[in-house]
Amino acid sequence: MKELYKNILQAKKERKKLLAILLDPDKIELKNVNDLVAKINQSPATHVLVGGSIVENNIIDDLIIQLKEQCNLPILLFPGNPSQISDKADGILFLSLLSGRNANYLIEHQVNAVPILEKTNLEIISTGYLLIESGAITAVERVSGTKPLDRSNINYVCQTAKAGELLGNKLIYLEAGSGAQKVVPLEMINKVANTIQVPLIVGGGIRSKQAIDEAFNAGADMVVIGTAFENDNTFFKSC
Repeated sequence: MKELYKNILQAKKERKKLLAILLDPDKIELKNVNDLVAKINQSPATHVLVGGSIVENNIIDDLIIQLKEQCNLPILLFPGNPSQISDKADGILFLSLLSGRNANYLIEHQVNAVPILEKTNLEIISTGYLLIESGAITAVERVSGTKPLDRSNINYVCQTAKAGELLGNKLIYLEAGSGAQKVVPLEMINKVANTIQVPLIVGGGIRSKQAIDEAFNAGADMVVIGTAFENDNTFFKSC
């Protein structure tokens, strides 16, 4: 077992909560990375995720290089497709969109990623990715062409998460989506956390320290914050 996943498992065992900042390369200018990294270093973040549903620029390698020059946090890729894979990162959340039935996001992109991944030393962490209805059409829904899972049908979400675990996913990720109007329901987080044995990640629509704490208290092992930090990288100073 490689170190990144081993450390996530250890944190879960010790009930140490993890916080990841998600950086979308399309929303970042390289000239501003120094200031961005300084804010990350001053935050309680334990991990940095890099990626997005659509990444149209070509700065991922340069962005990660600059991040690693000034930041000691593990950097994990969070790719929307194989074009976002960079050998400069430490690892990759190898996502399968279990909430949808679009074969491209269930398996096709993963198949196409294999020749690229074989040329890297990235730690590959298989991750079952579940998009949850959040009151808005998110980028994940638009790009993948799939509908999110009904936020009121918690039992079905739990079944989907458990199926992902039984298929061998090492992480389960409940995602409300970038710009979500509603976060993943706390009852859903709690029931999924009690259904699966692997670590649970929760993200989307989280815009306050209170929301982070509520997700942790409900059972999330890692919380991901993206848009709120993008819009205000002094976010944690106001918490």
